[in-house]
Amino acid sequence: MIYLDNAATTWPKPEVVYQAVDSCLRTMGANPGRGGHSMARQASLLLYEAREALAELFAIDDANQIVFTHNATDAISMAVFGLLCPGDTIVTTAMEHNAVARAVRFVEAKGVNVSVVPCSCNGQLDLGAMQAALRNKPKAVIMSHASNVTGTVMPVAEIGEMTRQSGVTLIVDAAQTAGVESIDVAAMGIDILAFSGHKGLLGPQGTGGLYVNERVAVAPLRVGGTGSLSESDRQPEFMPDRLESGTPNTPGIAGLKAGVQFILTTGRKKIQAKELELTQLLLAGLNDIETVKIHGPIDNAGRTAVVSFTVNGKDSGLVAHALDREYGIACRSGLHCAPWAHQTLGTLKTGTVRFSPGYFNTPAEISLAIAAVRKLAAQGGL
Repeated sequence: MIYLDNAATTWPKPEVVYQAVDSCLRTMGANPGRGGHSMARQASLLLYEAREALAELFAIDDANQIVFTHNATDAISMAVFGLLCPGDTIVTTAMEHNAVARAVRFVEAKGVNVSVVPCSCNGQLDLGAMQAALRNKPKAVIMSHASNVTGTVMPVAEIGEMTRQSGVTLIVDAAQTAGVESIDVAAMGIDILAFSGHKGLLGPQGTGGLYVNERVAVAPLRVGGTGSLSESDRQPEFMPDRLESGTPNTPGIAGLKAGVQFILTTGRKKIQAKELELTQLLLAGLNDIETVKIHGPIDNAGRTAVVSFTVNGKDSGLVAHALDREYGIACRSGLHCAPWAHQTLGTLKTGTVRFSPGYFNTPAEISLAIAAVRKLAAQGGL
């Protein structure tokens, strides 16, 4: 199988990730922060080290401002539901994943005003429209760092400067960029950062996190046992305990820590360069097929390793099924949980086929994938 669905979940994982999960289950399976015995202390140390590794990757000064979540969707819901109240306004963009879109529509039904800033047919944000939206003094802006449909990287640093000057909280969905794109929360003006562990951070599914700047107050989505202040029936006010209740996914966090350490050791820039090299091969090959249309940027400038395309107007699901059945190529088709993005691109009816190469793919696999698309494009029907 040629696996080109890394934008959904990266696979395979570095060997150290498998080893870390296995070792955690075998040697430190106790509850972190809930016991004084050695195995519980080891589990607590593991969580501490995982936070520290993430803080290093994202240039976060205080690792305790990072809480572990189930995934980026969970983190986004925590941020949106914990920050906004009826009467508040939140600004977002027309390229968002449903993790953002459904969260803001949910609070909209409870009295929050939602403003959606338009994007171009290539998925690029209209900065003028964003600036105009900020004049209305919203409480927050929430946006993806990069589109999961087109790979378009959004100008987060520029918007961060705008929100800083306007006193607006900036929430960034880094599901598609964490571990690959450069993220410096202070330099980019990011107040809240949501990220998944199973994509570019190379960790297991069921892991993710939320960074909250100490100046921003987010109410907890869940409350309960934290292992701290156990004499009180009130939720702790200090981080990470304020937002992190219940037994965590310690084995998953062990794998996440190993994935982040792999990135730090290998070098984020090296990983990004390899992925973009494969993306450039993919773009060139697909662009050479007359009946294939690429949706989004047609070169490597301002993009991630996500390439969406359609084949002669054919249903994207049929194309992806044929790629899997006849050529053993695993990819994603349809609307990618991002109907707003497909509405913007004009692909809401057909969807797109999405190839997303990862660090462990090879140029030979990309060549085989292009050849398979070329053959399918030449067929009269699927």
